[in-house]
Amino acid sequence: MTKIERKHTNARMSQIVTHGDTVYLAGQVGTPGASVEQQTRDCLDAVDRLLAEAGSDKAHMLQAIIWLADMADFAEMNAVWDAWVPEGAAPVRACGEARLAAPEYRVEVIITAART
Repeated sequence: MTKIERKHTNARMSQIVTHGDTVYLAGQVGTPGASVEQQTRDCLDAVDRLLAEAGSDKAHMLQAIIWLADMADFAEMNAVWDAWVPEGAAPVRACGEARLAAPEYRVEVIITAART
């Protein structure tokens, strides 16, 4: 049986769950109240850090799910995302609008990746 590992776990959730060579990250949010650009950068910095801790990196992303509080922010978020994703390593991706955990959050990024 493949072992499941959990990191940064509390009663509600884990920030990282690995199952075999697959890494699942919890939704990452940025600094509450910051611009969409800054919140996206914050999210992606957290993704980089957590993937490294799990033995992966952004070149090994399989899937990205991005929630925006307002789809009017799509272009601003994409400007940061497009500069961050390694050329030739874009994951499958979905982006939609959703009410996030608090009104100060404008972006949430959820990543699934393969271990390196």
